[in-house]
Amino acid sequence: MSCRVRLMEDGSLDQEPLTLKEIAYQMLCNNLDIISSQGPDGQRVLNAGIVLPNEICDGFLENYQRFSRPLDDSVIRLFEDPQRTSLKIVNLRNSTLSSVGLETLMRHKLFALSMWYCDIITVASHHLLSHYGDSLRSLELGISSHLLQNPEPNEKEPVDFQLTCPHLRRLVLNGVVMHHRLQFAHLHDLGHLDLTSCILANFSLEALVSLPNLHTLILFNVWPIANQLHAICCLRRLCTLDISISSSGNGQGTYDLPDQTLEMLMDNLRHLTHLDISGTNLAGNGTATKESTNSNGVLPSIKFEKYALTDIPGLASRTQRPLQFLGLYHTAHWACKRHDIPALEVAGDANEQQILTAARYYHDRPVLLTRVRSGLRCFSCICLEIFRLLQVLNDLYHLFRFENCKDIHTALDVVLSAMDRHLKFKHMQISGSATLFYIVKGRDRSKFGTLLRNHIILTLLNGMEMHLTDDTMLRNGYLTLTQFHMPVDVLFEYERLIKILLHGVSKTEQEGFVQRIAIYLLNTLACQVDGRQKLFLGELGVVSTMLMLIKDRLNRSVFDDVMEVAWSTMWNVTDETAINCKRFLDVRGMEYFLKCLHTFPDREELLRNMMGLLGNVAEVKWLRPNLMTQEFIEVFARLLDSLSDGIEVGANTSLLSKVDEGKNLGPNESWRFQVSYNAAGVLAHIASDGADAWTIKTPTRENVLERMVAAIQRWNLKSERNINYRSFEPILSLVRCYETPQCQHWAVWALANLTQVYPEKYCQLVEQENGIQILNELIEHESPYSEIKRIARLVIEQCDGSERMVEG
Repeated sequence: MSCRVRLMEDGSLDQEPLTLKEIAYQMLCNNLDIISSQGPDGQRVLNAGIVLPNEICDGFLENYQRFSRPLDDSVIRLFEDPQRTSLKIVNLRNSTLSSVGLETLMRHKLFALSMWYCDIITVASHHLLSHYGDSLRSLELGISSHLLQNPEPNEKEPVDFQLTCPHLRRLVLNGVVMHHRLQFAHLHDLGHLDLTSCILANFSLEALVSLPNLHTLILFNVWPIANQLHAICCLRRLCTLDISISSSGNGQGTYDLPDQTLEMLMDNLRHLTHLDISGTNLAGNGTATKESTNSNGVLPSIKFEKYALTDIPGLASRTQRPLQFLGLYHTAHWACKRHDIPALEVAGDANEQQILTAARYYHDRPVLLTRVRSGLRCFSCICLEIFRLLQVLNDLYHLFRFENCKDIHTALDVVLSAMDRHLKFKHMQISGSATLFYIVKGRDRSKFGTLLRNHIILTLLNGMEMHLTDDTMLRNGYLTLTQFHMPVDVLFEYERLIKILLHGVSKTEQEGFVQRIAIYLLNTLACQVDGRQKLFLGELGVVSTMLMLIKDRLNRSVFDDVMEVAWSTMWNVTDETAINCKRFLDVRGMEYFLKCLHTFPDREELLRNMMGLLGNVAEVKWLRPNLMTQEFIEVFARLLDSLSDGIEVGANTSLLSKVDEGKNLGPNESWRFQVSYNAAGVLAHIASDGADAWTIKTPTRENVLERMVAAIQRWNLKSERNINYRSFEPILSLVRCYETPQCQHWAVWALANLTQVYPEKYCQLVEQENGIQILNELIEHESPYSEIKRIARLVIEQCDGSERMVEG
């Protein structure tokens, strides 16, 4: 496993940048029309005159899976003509290709074929090995690759096949039931054999004895194996032996004479450099042995007189010639915690170094990268294979949560690699995402380079998208994403993330944590994006989804933070986006507004969000007639000066004193002020259409305008507001409304308030949008009354840099 995460000199973490060749492949994979066209049946056809050499074809398949999406038959069709394309090394992961697509690939006389998580390929296609396997030097059939096995987990009946690939040098089989007639003697070149989780049944490893070049034998999760040890001892040329077990339950991995068994292996396999006995008891009980050890301390069959100190009796012969690697992960009696271990590298769980070593060696053993959390049971050989990798990830999780990991870049690389390689295994994604949360939590965003940050986010999105129905996966992913800067850090995958969040909002438990964190993120993403992205939010049904949540809570008379944020989200989505405002009206949004108002009349923050949304609707001239009803206008007018704004004369003397003194309002008082402000904004826009557009008899236009001005005069010009204006165009349009000065009054007050309280941001915006000239024209005009002109001068002076203190 190559390490792509790097620790930089300044202490930050980043990822190796793409090479020029990788960038070219990325461009090609994302723009297949460069070399092909798509037929009516959806299949890709290579354009006439294009011939792709082997180097490009192999690289294309690898990078298409990396940058685009899983390979399917439509893309494989590009390689239908072996005269114009050439494939030698094919690695398939999470592919959806069928037997037809596989045959297309194998007609190229492949040198190497690797298949992991290719669920559609079945045992019915195993004849392809007979037809096209003569050229294969490497064959790897990993998890969920059923070419030589039945897909049902509990099916123990072997498939009758022979390895008609005479030139194989490397063979990896996973979970295959080996029948006793299976022959290996003809595989003279075979050097690497991996039978992980295979069921030997009546098959004997003696079939391997005649292989002259076999140097690596992996028997991970193959049990029972005690009756095969003598055959293993005959494989004298072995350099690597793995007889580890992922779980010692039900007696698996327990030998009757562990010390003698391990000694026997060492005596016969003299060339062994890599040994894995994880999960077994072969390391003994931890009794140290020395040169002087006598029969009272050890079993008499083991001779220690000529060997130096070791805490693993069966490895006494290797103290002077230590192994390069020894796997002791979850061995009996905590063997990995012993001091005198005759190995240069140890995979275990005693410390950070051992855990990271385990992760490096077990990256293709998803059953080992987390100790499955409490209650998780291994339900098939597939789960057994992933258990070891899961164990390692779980240990990393605890290391980051409760301790301090020094080698963070290696750990991060381990987690990302495990999640990327085993996307379809849910518990791998859950454990990995939990570890990612603690890696990124609390760390300065600047400590993660852009490439690495993007990789983390992509890996999380891939996992959430693959396991969209699992609440734990969604929770972990959402929580980790909250550690990044929204929306800036996720804009490169904005649309994809929105779809995942909408699922979390609408398809998970009502009032559950997943729903709450999803709607929080959704609102954050809707708040600070441009019009194009707001349009996308509307097209995906954000408005109707929010109203669905609101309807549910109205039916149950429940007010919670989800309802509040739902209105806030619609407020953000409708900002300067007319079509989304129309969507709100089309799905009976005003009906839900009135119901919320009547059901929860004392919820000031809810009123603020609802009136902010209606302010956006009111800014759209062609939608304003929908608001011109007696019921709506009466509600808006009442919100101007009811107790909701908290500043009606005689309502609260302490609050009035704060206003008179020019002090900032408290949180609840601020909510009330913003409700009054938003209600006035809605009425100002409605009134700006003129007297002819006021089609109701009561309340009268004059009465409403009078009440609006009275409300404005009560507001504190220094009041802070939780609002974000990206443009003053709607407000400046009201500044030009000379036919109705009351509308101008609200507009100039809004500008004065924003430039007084947030001068750094809004003074510049006024100037950029020609606001100074518009205000000067207002001052020179005869129609506006003096108070309007006074406030307009305050805006101009503030933007000119005046420091004059002005009382509201």
